[in-house]
Amino acid sequence: MADPIRLLIVDDHAVVRQGLRMLLTQRYGIEVVGEAGDGETAVTLASELRPDVILMDLVMPGMDGREAINQIRTEDPRARVLVLTSLGSESHMAAAVRAGAAGFLSKDSSPDDLVNAIQGVYRGQLVIPVHMMAALAGQPTGTPASELTILTSRELDVLRQLAQGRSNEEIADALFVSVNTVRSHVRKILTKLQLENRTQAAIYAYETGLLIPGRS
Repeated sequence: MADPIRLLIVDDHAVVRQGLRMLLTQRYGIEVVGEAGDGETAVTLASELRPDVILMDLVMPGMDGREAINQIRTEDPRARVLVLTSLGSESHMAAAVRAGAAGFLSKDSSPDDLVNAIQGVYRGQLVIPVHMMAALAGQPTGTPASELTILTSRELDVLRQLAQGRSNEEIADALFVSVNTVRSHVRKILTKLQLENRTQAAIYAYETGLLIPGRS
C-alpha cells in the first residue's frame, strides 16, 4: 500500500482546519501533518515538516496566503501548494498562481473534487481551470519575453503537455520517453524562457498562442 499523502492545512479559521482534518483523514486516508492559522506559521511549518502538499487559504491576518506561497516556494521550489479559498476573483487567482500555486479550488467544491485536486497536485499536475489560464494569459508575467523559436520541437511538445496540467509521468507516457527525459526538457524550457516554475511556463504557453484555451 502506498504511503498516505502528507498534508499541511493553512487557514485562519480553526473550525475549517478541524473540519478538513476530520474529512481528509477519516474518509480519504490523507495524513494531516500540521495546521497553521496564518502565513508566518505556514512558512515555518512548511520548512520543518516538508509536507507533500500544502492546502492554503489566501486571506489571513498578517502574512497572507500569496506571500506565504512566495516564501515557501522561494525556500523550496519543489513545494506543492493547492489554494483553497472562498475568493474567486481573477486578481486573487492570478496572485496565487503567479506566486507558484499549482492549483486553485473554491471552498464550495465537493469533497471528492478537493481530494482529486490534492492528489493531482501531489502527482505534479497543475490543477488550474482552463478559463483561469485564459484570464491569466492576457496579463504581464514580469518575465523577459522570449521567442518560442528558441525551443526545440520536443521541448514545444513537452510545453504543450505541461500547459494542459499533466505531470511528468503523464507527459512521459504521452510522448513515449522516460520521466528523466521529461524532467530534463522541463528544466531546459524554464531556463530558456527565463521562467521560475511550471505554472509560469503553462501561462506562457497560453500567452504565446502555443496552446489555445479549450483546445488540446
